[in-house]
Amino acid sequence: MGNSSNDDSGTDAETSSDDTQPNNSITFSEGERVLAYHGPRIYEAKVQKAELRKKEWRYFVHYLGWNKNWDEWVGAERLMKHTPENITKQHALGKKHNAEKSSKSGRSSQTKPKSSADAKADKEENKNNVAKGKKRKGDSGVEKENISGEKLVKIQIPSPLKKQLVDDWEFVTQQDKLVELPRLPNVDDILKKYLEYRSKKDGMMTDSIGEILKGIRCYFDKALPMMLLYKKERQQYSDAVQENVSPSTIYGAEHLLRLFVKLPELFAYVNMEEETSNGLQQILVDFLKFLQKNQSSFFLAAYDGSKGSEGNGRAKDD
Repeated sequence: MGNSSNDDSGTDAETSSDDTQPNNSITFSEGERVLAYHGPRIYEAKVQKAELRKKEWRYFVHYLGWNKNWDEWVGAERLMKHTPENITKQHALGKKHNAEKSSKSGRSSQTKPKSSADAKADKEENKNNVAKGKKRKGDSGVEKENISGEKLVKIQIPSPLKKQLVDDWEFVTQQDKLVELPRLPNVDDILKKYLEYRSKKDGMMTDSIGEILKGIRCYFDKALPMMLLYKKERQQYSDAVQENVSPSTIYGAEHLLRLFVKLPELFAYVNMEEETSNGLQQILVDFLKFLQKNQSSFFLAAYDGSKGSEGNGRAKDD
């Protein structure tokens, strides 16, 4: 996504309070799920506020699956109703944009290589983008854009698991509920179950799958406190994860699924051959299908009613 437009929020003085007919009538309500234009893409969003400003309605939207730093005020011309027809339009526009990016990438590969100074500047910019908490989803319209020439590992998240992510966000950020810890099965248990499943399916134990699962565990333990927690979960993490305790033994499928939203972004900084990347992608997609198949036993149907509080440290925002 492009730069956030939080500065557009204005002041109370800018909000119109007279009875003059606005230039556009209000068509979206607070709490409504919508589709929003942002740059060349259309994203799923939720209207948080609606205000009449200078005779025009303005809407404060949160892009679903994105850090709240991207929340912004937009006009009605940037929004569409969340209908099947408009979702089809969203997907068509996404495919067109991806095709154009692929075409440009092919042409740019024949251009003069960047100087070391330019490459370093790009690398620093990419680090800053990651620090802002951006995330990428497989097919939901949310994508990571600012790493030039990257070959992202594409992870298609099944629709039932996308809904699981939305429900997860609703439980924690809107209903002040938390996943009760420790979870059973935990992340380690789930990874072991998948390894057993693949062993029976393939008729043999493959070292490559075992290594990938170890990598997922490592990524999870490192990324959880930095990228995968909402503000209201910080204190719970501090209480539950003591020194020399791995988060993968405490947390379960709910937080593991959040990692898969982040993995394409994290893998963008790993130098992989195309064959390796394709093999990794196949295993990750198969693992998500395994999660979906066991969704009722791996994921909680409801979260604990205790309220979360803001602890210290960096974490994923509401």
